[in-house]
Amino acid sequence: MTTELDVLAWGCVLALVHIFAAAQVKTKQYGIKWNAGPRDESLPEPLPLTGRLMRAQANFFETFPIVIALIAILAISGRGNAHTALGAWLWLGARVVYLPLYALGIPVVRSLAFLVSMAGIIMMLWPIPFG
Repeated sequence: MTTELDVLAWGCVLALVHIFAAAQVKTKQYGIKWNAGPRDESLPEPLPLTGRLMRAQANFFETFPIVIALIAILAISGRGNAHTALGAWLWLGARVVYLPLYALGIPVVRSLAFLVSMAGIIMMLWPIPFG
């Protein structure tokens, strides 16, 4: 298995962390009855932590499909190399750091972590059209 596929597996673990972190704080705010129910009612604004974890989750799932596609293309085409492996690890490491930074409300460093993750995506993308 390629390094990029290993990173993708860990990315799936991180996706679950995002889902359960947001769900846990939403359930804490809105209650177990809300969580187990149909969720048809209007809800009050989320508390700051709840909102941050929901936005961090949404942000993760905006870029994760791109990473999945890139890693699949690299694995199928055989174009992966040390550069794309490093890009995959940069993406994952930055996304791991991004979640607590967002949860804690740390603005500038959080944006830098996002930019590092985007650099990792570009490193994986580069050899596909230009390989």
